[in-house]
Amino acid sequence: MRRLQDLSPNHDDPDARPAAPGDLPAELTPLTGREHELAELAGLLEESRLVTVTGVAGVGKTRCVIRVAALRKKRYCDGVLLAELSAVRHPGQLEHALVDALGLTDRTGRPPRAVLVDHLSERRTLLVIDGFEHLVDACAGLVAELLRRAPRLQVLAAGRCPLRVDGERTFPLAPMPDPDAVDLFTERAREVRPGWEPTAGERAAVAELCRRLDGIPLALELAAGRLRALSVDQVLVRLDDRFRLLTGGRRGAPSRHRTLRTAIGWSHELCTPEQRLLWARLSVFAGQFDLEAAEYVCGGADLPADSVLDVLDELLAQSVVEREDSADGARYRLLDTVGEYGAQWLAAAGDAPRLRRRHRDWFLGLATWCELDWFGPRQAEVAARIGSELPNLHRAMECSMESPDEVHLAQYLTGTLGFYWVGCGRLSEGRRWLDHVLAEPAPADAARLKALGVLGHVAMLQNDTVGAISALQECREEAEHSGDAAALAYAVHRTGSLALSMDDVPRAEGLLRDAVGRYREVGELNSGVLMAQVELAMAVASLGDPDAAAVMCDEVREICEDHGERWALAYALYVLAYAALRRGSTARARVLLGECLTIGRTFDDRLGTALSLELLALVTVVEGNAREAAVLHGAAEGIRPSAGPPLCGPAVYGRPRAECEERARRGLGNAAYEEGRRTGRRLDLDSAVDRALAGGGAGATADPPGPVGAGSADGPGETRRPAASRMTGRGGPELR
Repeated sequence: MRRLQDLSPNHDDPDARPAAPGDLPAELTPLTGREHELAELAGLLEESRLVTVTGVAGVGKTRCVIRVAALRKKRYCDGVLLAELSAVRHPGQLEHALVDALGLTDRTGRPPRAVLVDHLSERRTLLVIDGFEHLVDACAGLVAELLRRAPRLQVLAAGRCPLRVDGERTFPLAPMPDPDAVDLFTERAREVRPGWEPTAGERAAVAELCRRLDGIPLALELAAGRLRALSVDQVLVRLDDRFRLLTGGRRGAPSRHRTLRTAIGWSHELCTPEQRLLWARLSVFAGQFDLEAAEYVCGGADLPADSVLDVLDELLAQSVVEREDSADGARYRLLDTVGEYGAQWLAAAGDAPRLRRRHRDWFLGLATWCELDWFGPRQAEVAARIGSELPNLHRAMECSMESPDEVHLAQYLTGTLGFYWVGCGRLSEGRRWLDHVLAEPAPADAARLKALGVLGHVAMLQNDTVGAISALQECREEAEHSGDAAALAYAVHRTGSLALSMDDVPRAEGLLRDAVGRYREVGELNSGVLMAQVELAMAVASLGDPDAAAVMCDEVREICEDHGERWALAYALYVLAYAALRRGSTARARVLLGECLTIGRTFDDRLGTALSLELLALVTVVEGNAREAAVLHGAAEGIRPSAGPPLCGPAVYGRPRAECEERARRGLGNAAYEEGRRTGRRLDLDSAVDRALAGGGAGATADPPGPVGAGSADGPGETRRPAASRMTGRGGPELR
C-alpha cells in the first residue's frame, strides 16, 4: 500500500489517474473557488469518521475530496489512500478491486475483505473512495465493516448518492456560484485560446452561459473548450442542444466525463425504471415545484400518484433532484441540464404533450385558487407563492398559446394573475404577457374580457393612456354585447380610475360610484371592489369632503378586517390618514401611515409606499420638523421612478406634496431643503421605510396617537362602526 505522494500546492486535475495504487493524482490545473466547501468538509471530518460528498454529475465531487485529502495528509500517520471504483462493473468484484486499488498483496489465500480489515485495523488512515454509486449496496456493507473493525480509519467518499451507513455525514456539493463559474470558464477558455480576455459585450454572454449551464464545472469546461472554434455568443446560441455541443473532454478522463451526455447518462443508467420515468416527467416543470404538483402532474400509468414521494426521495438521494427549503415548506427542482436530459427521454416516449397539458392544468388551478385567496388573511403567502411559481406559470401560458383552441386558457391565466401584476409591482411582466396573449384571435368570452380589463388597468398604471383607453373601451363594448355584468363593472371601474389619474375628478367620481353600484348588483366582493371604493373616496376628498371620504374608507377598513385583507386596507388607511391630517390630528395620521408603510413593504408595493411617504412628509412638517420632512420628500421622489404613475392625478396626490414642499422651504430655506431632499433620494426603499417608521416628529404639537381606525368623522380618539358597512344580501358593501 502506498502513501500519499507530495502534491504541488497550485495545481489540480480532477480526472487524473494515480501514478501508483493508492496514490492521489498530481494536480495539473488550478482549483477555482470552493474555499468555503473545502473548509466545511474539513470540519465534518473532525466530527465524523465517514463523510460522503454527493452531487449531480460533473459538479466537482472528485476534485473536492482529493483536495481535502491532500490538505489533511499530515493528520494521518499511515497515509491517505485513494480507491477509484467507477471501472468496477460487478458488486462481487468490489473487494478484489479495492485490494488492487490500494496496492495490497497477500499470498495466503484469505478473502480480500479479511486482507483489507487486517491491514487497516490498527492504522490511522484516510481512505478516499470515488465513483461508488453503481455499487452502493455492496460498498456500504464493506465500508460499515471496515469502520467497525478499524477504529482509527476515516473514510471520505464521493458519489451521486449517500452510502446510508450509521454515522455517515453527507455533504451535498452545490454547483458553483456565478462569480466562481465565470472565473472557471475564463481560465479554461485561456487554455484553448491563450491570452483570451472577454470583451465588455462578451462578459454578459459569459455570465448568461454560466447561468444556463447551472454552474456545473464539467459543463463549463466542455463549453470553454468550444471557444477553440466558436465565439461565446455562438456557444450560447447552441446551448439549446447542449448535449450535442458539449463534447470533447480531456484525453485520459473517465469516459463518463468526456461529454455532458455521458456524464448525465451515467446517473440515468443507475436509476430504476420508475426513477427514470419520474425524472422524465419532472422535466415539464420550470424552476421549483412542490410535492403536490409533482404527484398530480407526474402520477399516472406506471407511476401511481401515491408512489411519487418514494421515487422522488430516491432521486433526491441520487442528486438528480435538488431540495430547496422555503417559507412554504420543502420545494424541489431539476438543474436545467438534468431537466433537459429528462425532457429528451420524455419526448422520445411520446408523452411530452400530455404531461405539458397536465402541468398547465395544475397551474391554472393554482392561479385560480390564489386569486380567491388573495382576498383574505393569506395575501402575503399568496404573493410569495406566485413569485416562486412564476417560471411554471410562464410555461403554462406558453403551452396554451401553442394551440389556437387553447389560447383562451392563456388569456384566462394571464387575467387571473392581475392581482399579482398590480398588487406586487410586476407591471412590466404582466403587460408583456397580456399583450402577448391578447394578440392572438380568440372569442370574446369571459377569459378574454378579463384579460382586456387587466390590460387596461396595467396600461393606466404604466401611464400609457392610449393603451388603457383602447383596452377598456374594447372590454366595455364586448361586455355590453355579451351581457357579462362582472366584466362591465370592471371596465367602468378602471375607466373611472383612469379619469382620476388624469385629474378629471368629477367624471371619475361618477364612474366610480357607478362601478361600486354595479359590483353590488352582481354580488362581487374582493380587493378590486374595495379599491373602487377607496378610489371613490380619493375623488370625494379631492372635491373637498374628506370626512365623507373617511366614512367610505372606514367601511373598507371594516370589511378588510373581517376578511383579513391587507393590500386594499393600506390604501384605505392612506385616505383615513389624509382626513385625520385635515382635521389637525397629525399623531393619528402618523399611526395610520406607519401601518400603510408596513403593509406596502409586505407586498413590495412601491406606489403605495411612495404615496405614504409623501403624505408622511407633510405630517412631519406640520409637526414642526421641516428638515426630516425634506428627507422623506426626497425619499419618496427616489422611489417614484420604480413605482409607476400614481393612482390619481396631481389635483389629488399632488396637493400634499406641494404643501409639504412650500412649508419646508419656508422653514428651512432653499439650500437646506435641497440638502435634505438629496439625503432622502440617496436612501434605498428599505432604509427610507425604516427611517419613516422610526418617527422624527420633533416639535410635534398634535394630539397623541390613538388606536388604528379611530379618529374618523366622529372625532379623534373615538372608534366608530359605520352603519353603512353592513353587507347587502347580494354580498357587496352597502354604501350611503
